[in-house]
This record gives sequence, structure tokens and C-alpha cells, in this order.
Amino acid sequence: MTDGYDYSEYDRGRGVNYWQLDRTLRRELARVYEDNEFEWAEPRLSGFGAASGHVIADTADYVDNHGPELRTHDRYGSLCNRVEYVTEQFENERLAYGSGVVADVFRAPPGRSDPMPMSHNLGLLYLLSYSDPGLACPVAMTGGAALVLERFDDGELDEYFAALTSREYDELIEGAMFLTEEQGGSDVGATETTATYDDRADCWRLTGEKWFCSNIDAEGTLALARTEDAPEGTAGLSMFLVPHGDPDEGVLTKERRAERSDATVDDGLNDQRYRRLKDKLGTISVPTGEVEFEDTKAYLVGEAENGFKQMVQMLNLERLSNAAAACGIMGRVLLESKVKAANREAFGETIDQYPLMREDLVDMAVDHEAATAFTFETARLFSEHVAAERAGESADDAYRLMRLLTPIAKLRTGRMAVDTASYGMEIQGGNGYVNEFVTHRLLRDAQVLPIWEGTENILSLDVLRALDREDALDPFAVAVQERLDSVTHPALAEAVEAVTDEFHDLTAAAATLATEDAEYAELSAKRFAHYVFDVFTASLLLAEAQNEIESGDGRLALVARRFVDRKLTPREARGITNGDRFAVEQFEPIVRFETVDPTDIGPGTEPQTAADD
Repeated sequence: MTDGYDYSEYDRGRGVNYWQLDRTLRRELARVYEDNEFEWAEPRLSGFGAASGHVIADTADYVDNHGPELRTHDRYGSLCNRVEYVTEQFENERLAYGSGVVADVFRAPPGRSDPMPMSHNLGLLYLLSYSDPGLACPVAMTGGAALVLERFDDGELDEYFAALTSREYDELIEGAMFLTEEQGGSDVGATETTATYDDRADCWRLTGEKWFCSNIDAEGTLALARTEDAPEGTAGLSMFLVPHGDPDEGVLTKERRAERSDATVDDGLNDQRYRRLKDKLGTISVPTGEVEFEDTKAYLVGEAENGFKQMVQMLNLERLSNAAAACGIMGRVLLESKVKAANREAFGETIDQYPLMREDLVDMAVDHEAATAFTFETARLFSEHVAAERAGESADDAYRLMRLLTPIAKLRTGRMAVDTASYGMEIQGGNGYVNEFVTHRLLRDAQVLPIWEGTENILSLDVLRALDREDALDPFAVAVQERLDSVTHPALAEAVEAVTDEFHDLTAAAATLATEDAEYAELSAKRFAHYVFDVFTASLLLAEAQNEIESGDGRLALVARRFVDRKLTPREARGITNGDRFAVEQFEPIVRFETVDPTDIGPGTEPQTAADD
């Protein structure tokens, strides 16, 4: 039993341990890890939560004001091709990669015989996004590049895989993914970059331009290009690894780059030109720019003309990383909002005592719970899929369901992060609009999340492909029904009935999409994707609430009922005539995590919190 958090003890959302203050993440990771995995991981998650809250949270603000700069000429006027960073950026990178965020999910960490599940990578990335969502981008792409090499490389690129998954920062290389071209955008099949094999140099050479390249100077970049006589469209694309350094000189690790940092001209680098860095709204800590390849040395990854399929493997992880970052931003904004509301006095009371603010904070908390539960359930399925591939086995149902949920996780949480950050600024008042206060940066950083790794429209169309090609509705229906069947507590009965009704309507909607023409299906795709999120999340929260009740806490039952009421229950006169006082009466358990006695959560009762005992 707990009496929850007193947020008036804090003056802002830093100088704290984000892991210790985020019970939502702690619950979800405890659920999706195996018991021995969570026991091993918890002190490491806590350690990184402290580093993120005490060190990275401060230095990220400085980096945001002193972002990377492109140096095109040295002091003597000679051409060079270098991105320069402030020292604080390297400090944050050392802390992030030193946490094992990439290494531990590809190699068995000390004290374990097997790698950690991919959920561990996403949990650490979530904590990093509390303080610097921009840095989360290269960390995510490093993991994505490693996943592609692990899955498709025949051993030729073992040195690069070892460097991408290094536990030692100095021996590390970072990954990137250069896909977007100016004429193509989301239409990857319009790629014009070409690849020609150089017999004399025994390597491929790429020629073309990439338009939106995040982590532009990564030491190990994946890029799509079209080989000679390859067909048009995505079917003709191949995947290449483009080293930052000249591959004839070996892998250019962070340590080797540091040794060469005093060189005035960048000799020994691969032939690629950084045209300029983008002047971006947010995510300043990751340099994004335009790259020109001109006979740039590269290595083919896997089979030729299989690049698009390989990219999809990486995109599954990148989209989940995007969702984890969105949840982390929501968690930080919610923390900053709770602290502000508990300390800001207006008209003789702290503002968290007023009904409208209580309702805002309750619903922000419920949104955060929903986004995090959906994201890490999808991460669990992705972990199961990756583990099965490594073992040479099949996890067909997990893969099919993951393929449906992954684009939905990305499209829904990205938008939720923007909305949450925007309102978090409003709670701060005028200070929220000022650069010295972190919500300003969090909103700027969140705004890219609906764009990275596919816009909402592109992702909605991918949902239709998952229904068609993977027949994903069947495992989805099984998963929802199993969760609803597991809920037996009377206090959840009305919510289960409401979700069951919507579940039946959703399956009818899926049948309609399967029989209508393509134009109508596409027109309905976005609404359908959001519908899936609402129904699946409701069933997930209700099942988790049942487990929590059996463990002696009814708090999550309140969260689940609130989610169902807001998203799936029609309300006459928009709820104004129903006498609902939920946000006022349940503020302490929802916002402050006070424990609720399960015997007091029945319909029509006012749940008793630990503070009332």
C-alpha cells in the first residue's frame, strides 16, 4: 500500500530518478519481461533513470542551445566535411550507450547467458526521452542498423556489427538510415540513388542525393539504392552499408575519430558530402541534413533487390522506438505539470485543487497509461518475434499481431505526445512558452514524432496491408477476447460490456473494409487504425486492472474505466447531464498513484485511497 507521491516536494521535473517516479513504466516492463530478466534489469533501469534525470536533463538543455554545426572548410580554407559538437553531447552519448541500451539486446550482458529482450532497449530509450528525445533518434537507429546486419548480413560486415553493438563508447559506431530523397518523400520506390560495382576496389559505389538524413555523420549508415538493370519501384532497391570512414582503413570507431579530431582536413573519410544541416524546429541534438553520394564506397547488405524488405525489418523497431520516445515525452510533461500544479498558487489555493485542473491532469495521466501499455505490449510481441528468428523458429501469431499494432502504436502515440506537450505548456502559463522552461523544448521535440518513420496517412495504409497480407485480424481478435474473458471483477463489468460491444462493431468495420473498393478502404483507414487502438488498449488496461485488483490495488481499474468512458462510451449531452465527478473524486489515485482498496471500486461508490485509511 502506498499514499502516493507528493509533487509539492519538487520544484521541477529534474534532479530526480525518472525510473523511480514512473510507476507506469515500471509496471509495464515488469509485465513484459520474464521474471529473471526484470530482476536483472531493474537496478540498471533505475541507474539510467537517475542519470537521465540528474545529468542528461540538464545538459540536454545546453545542447539544444548549442547544437551541432557543419564545418565545411578548415581554418586554412581547405574543404572538410565535419559536424562539430559541444562536449556535453559526448557526455550524454556516453551515458546513453553505456547503459547497454543497444549492446544488451544483441549480446548477453555481464551476468546473463542470453541477450535481453528488445523491450529492454525500448524501456531505456523511453527513459532517455524524458530528458533528450533528440539523442534517442541516433540511439534507436544504431539498434535498427544492428538488427538489419544481424538478420541479413552473411558475416562480411561482422566488424561493423560488433562496433554497432559495443558496450564501450570509444569502440562504438553509431547507425543511421538514409532513405528520403527530395523527389520521393514517403514514396521510397521513387529512389534515384544508383549503385555500381567497382571490380578494382572490390566494393559498391553509390551516386545520388539523400534529402533528410538524421544523424548525418553516423559511422555506419544504411542507405537504399538501385543497382544497374534493377526494376523500378521498391522491388528494385538494395540495401547498402555506407561507412563514414574510408573502409580501406578499417572501421572508424568513436575512439579513432577522437584521435583524428585535430586534423584540419578530413583525410581518410568516405566520399560523401554534407551539403548543409537542416535548421529544424526541434530535436536539435541530432544533426539532420542533406547528403550527396558521388562514387561513395558501400557494402551490399544481404541479397540485391531485397532492400525494401530489409528496411521494413528496421522500420518495425524504429516505429516502436518512436512510440517509446513519445511515451517518454508524455511522462516528462506529465511530471512537470504535476509539479507545477502542486506548487503554483492562485486565488489562495494550489491550482491542482481546482476541478478543471484536476480533470486535465487525470486525463493526461490516463492518456499516458494508455500509450505506454499499448506500446510495450507491442514491444513484447516484437521481442517474441526477434527471439524466434534468432532461434530459427516461428512466432507467426506474434508477428502478425505485431505487424498490425506497430504502425498504430507509432501513429497514435506521436499525436498524443504533441497534444500532451502542448497542454503541458499551458499548465506552465507564460513560462511554458519561454525557452528557459523545458516544456518549450519538449513540444518542439514532440512535433517531429508524427512525421518520423511514416506520417499518419502512410501508417494507416500500412494497417490495411497488415490486415490483407498478414491476415492480422484473427490474432487481434483472439488477443482482445482473451483479455476481456479474463476480467471478472464486478466493478469492471460495465466497462467490459462497453468494450465488447465496440469490439463487435470493430470486427464488422474490418469486414466492411475487406469487401469495399480500395478507395473507400483507404478513406476509412485512419479511423480504423484509431479504432483498433481504442479497443485493444481498453481490453489491455482492463486485463491489467484485473491482475492489479488480485494483487490488492484497484487504482488501474479506475484508469481503465476512465479510458473506456472517454473513448468508447457514448455520453449524452457530452457528459454534462450525468453528474460525473470522477476527476475530482479520483484525483489522488490517478495522478498521485495512491493505492485504492479493491473492495471500494464498485460502480456508484467512491473508492477509498490509502490516505483515507
